[in-house]
Amino acid sequence: MALHIETPYIESRPLSLNTGKSVWLKLEALQPTGSFKARGMGHACLIHKQRGAQRFISSSGGNAGLAVAYAGRQLKVPVTVVVPETTSGRAKTLIAVEKGEVIVHGKNWGEAHKAAQAMTDEHSVLLHPFDDPLLWSGHSTMIEEMVRQGPRPDAVILSVGGGGLLCGVIEGLQKSPWGGVPVVAAETAGADCLARSLRAGEPVTLDAITTVATSLGARRACDRALELSRSHPVESAVVQDAQAVDACMRFMDDHRLIVEPACGASLAALSADADCLRRATTIAVIVCGGVGASAESLAALHAKLAESAGAAASPD
Repeated sequence: MALHIETPYIESRPLSLNTGKSVWLKLEALQPTGSFKARGMGHACLIHKQRGAQRFISSSGGNAGLAVAYAGRQLKVPVTVVVPETTSGRAKTLIAVEKGEVIVHGKNWGEAHKAAQAMTDEHSVLLHPFDDPLLWSGHSTMIEEMVRQGPRPDAVILSVGGGGLLCGVIEGLQKSPWGGVPVVAAETAGADCLARSLRAGEPVTLDAITTVATSLGARRACDRALELSRSHPVESAVVQDAQAVDACMRFMDDHRLIVEPACGASLAALSADADCLRRATTIAVIVCGGVGASAESLAALHAKLAESAGAAASPD
């Protein structure tokens, strides 16, 4: 039994024309919960129910919590999701629609996670949103599908917050015939903990999250993400908030799909100055999705960032 669906892997004509490459999209935004989190969380929840868990507890900025709530409803296991104050009203409403109990605590994910840990007892299990081998195994299934569905890419672009997607994709690549395909790890400035860790050669914890891409709001990437970045070809790409939001707006127009700025980071990274992208003729982008954005909120954010950029450029 799987709680996720097989998603399309299609060529994007607009992005291919724009980049001069053949750009393929793994459309994880089409999962029942709107993001790739349905894979890992669904897999982990199935395993934990088999082990006797009577309640699922999650700490999440939105997407992971929604995936746990969805899995809990499917498996008839009650769910509590602790979200930080930055979580959108839309995400909280969607979690509640899936019958998840929503508790708001803390200014960031780290504070919400501590509260979730304190709620866990012998009858419940805490589902970590990105640092869990069960999660990575579930996420790896998207690569199994891509191998069946379309061409081998010369590079895979994906977004990085805490690093769970990165770990799952690299696990999937290493188990597949695509083992040597490099990965471009896209982050927004202000949530670029992995990029800073790679430069420092050791884990770096950000002082604060200062990006509109709140779904990338882990102050530190999981240790496994850094380990895999040393053993597998990984290049970092850090984009600005405005670039990520612009990419979301163009993607909405081109493909009639709404994704969060966190996903927009990967779409914007198609223009990144990365060696593997310059060499590539075929590129795969993991369209990770996200439920915290709407057409209205993206338009408002786009206008706000454009206004800020204009004000900054104006002479005194």
